Amino acid sequence: MNAKENALRIIHFDHPERVVTGPPIYELLYYGVNHEGFDGGGHDSPVGTSWTDIWGTGWHKELAGVMGFPRHNPLAEVTALKTYEWPDPDDERICQRIYDLAAQRPDQDSFLTGSHRDTLWEKAYMLVGMENMMVYFHTEPEFVREVLHRIMDFQIGIARHYLKLGVEMVRLSDDLGTQKGPLLSPRIVQEFLVPEYERLFSLYRERGVLVDFHSCGNVEAFVPVFMRLGVSILNPVQATANDLDKIRSMTRGQMVLRGGVSSALLMEGPPERIAREAQQRIWQLGREGGYFCAPDQGLPFPQAHVDAFVAAVDAYGRYPLSPPAA
Repeated sequence: MNAKENALRIIHFDHPERVVTGPPIYELLYYGVNHEGFDGGGHDSPVGTSWTDIWGTGWHKELAGVMGFPRHNPLAEVTALKTYEWPDPDDERICQRIYDLAAQRPDQDSFLTGSHRDTLWEKAYMLVGMENMMVYFHTEPEFVREVLHRIMDFQIGIARHYLKLGVEMVRLSDDLGTQKGPLLSPRIVQEFLVPEYERLFSLYRERGVLVDFHSCGNVEAFVPVFMRLGVSILNPVQATANDLDKIRSMTRGQMVLRGGVSSALLMEGPPERIAREAQQRIWQLGREGGYFCAPDQGLPFPQAHVDAFVAAVDAYGRYPLSPPAA
């Protein structure tokens, strides 16, 4: 079977031929999804660059190979909401890139995929400031609800463009965990975020679109929420922040996991340890399908370590799997 067919077997826990690092995708992106501004800038800007994105958030790029950091939050003050101009998902400067990329799609052997990076929570703290958001959940709940609702209005507008072009998968992202536990309390997530997530998820569920959701850190408390919303693939399931056996037992047969391989190990090596880690995770998380073996963070890893990891997935990811040596 080809890569797309094998990925579908993984996603449906349906006897895939092999474990791979991820589904083959061809990704559609709106202008601004990677923090671009109408005057330039964005995720791949040179170190030292400062710019303002399409939302009015000010950015500064500090480290090579790592996204910039927000330095100005246009909605830091509650009163700023009255005069704030929300970006329009139908603005051709924003949405035309989606159609240009779709026209350049080379083949049908990958999943046509749309991106909703910084889907809700992350976009909110970029606009408001993280500390401010943490306070406003309690002191200005109606302000928070309005901000989240308007952000999701934008995401739904973008989703309609993706659906018009027939996307088969979408990628969403909101980091909801720290290294040791939830970043936001389950009550806050349920009360403020879930109703807005449901608006977007239901739109995609009705069309049978697969949802790949990224959330860093410890996300054990949110796994049931993700499953109820209809997440198809959860990444990156950080190995050092989660009980991977627990998450696998909660999601077995219902939700695919992608990640689980320590990014610290991939950075440090040596290749032999990387290979052992890949084999262990494949056996631990992928014995019944439902697993893409990948790093639990995207970082500028040494190429020799990347090569060792890819080779290990190819060597140990063929079904039927073999347990690692003791």
